[in-house]
Amino acid sequence: MTPEETAHRFYRAFQSHDHATMRASYAKTAKFSDPAFPDLRGDAIGDMWEMLVSRAKELTLSYEVLSAKGERVVVAWEARYPFSKTGRWVTNKIRSEMVIVDGLIQDQNDSFNFHKWARQALGVPGLLLGWTGFLQRKVQATAADQLAKFQSKKGS
Repeated sequence: MTPEETAHRFYRAFQSHDHATMRASYAKTAKFSDPAFPDLRGDAIGDMWEMLVSRAKELTLSYEVLSAKGERVVVAWEARYPFSKTGRWVTNKIRSEMVIVDGLIQDQNDSFNFHKWARQALGVPGLLLGWTGFLQRKVQATAADQLAKFQSKKGS
């Protein structure tokens, strides 16, 4: 499977909320980062996706592979969902840079405009504080806590 085919498999699985295929798309030593989960490794990546897609009943996702050169694949994807804490609808545009070797994701760095996300997800507090490191660290701490609780419930 080429790196581009692996990226398509991963995002098609994401679209259908198939966390098992998403998890199987990563190497055991994989690394993942984004503004909410800045440093995940190994099984924690699959646990994160399982947690997110199992909770996101109204998530819709579209994607486009922008480039695929050697082991590097760049994907633009857009997620639309109600934010669980506020019920506010979010449309988040993400750029994913992946390194894929032997059909498995080794490294994935997702980036998005945190301030824009915070405005949509949190309303006025996000508008006022979304540009601060304080709010991003709070979101990261909350995300890490939710992931740890999810992992302990499932026995990871």
